[in-house]
Amino acid sequence: MTTAVADRTLNALDRCDRCGAQAYVRVVLESSGGELLFCGHHARAIEATLRPLSSDWHDETGRLHEKAPVAVD
Repeated sequence: MTTAVADRTLNALDRCDRCGAQAYVRVVLESSGGELLFCGHHARAIEATLRPLSSDWHDETGRLHEKAPVAVD
């Protein structure tokens, strides 16, 4: 895996490996370097099990609470 892939921001094309919803968490596994993507719900559900096995836990769930800018005409 390249650093550029691990460091990029997740977008609407990134989907949860469990349910297919938009992914907000990227987990890089320590043993294989493999990447798993999760929605916020499934990331919280599996965090206690996967975090000790991960080399990187990239969490963007804070974006769920951001307000979209409103254009004023």
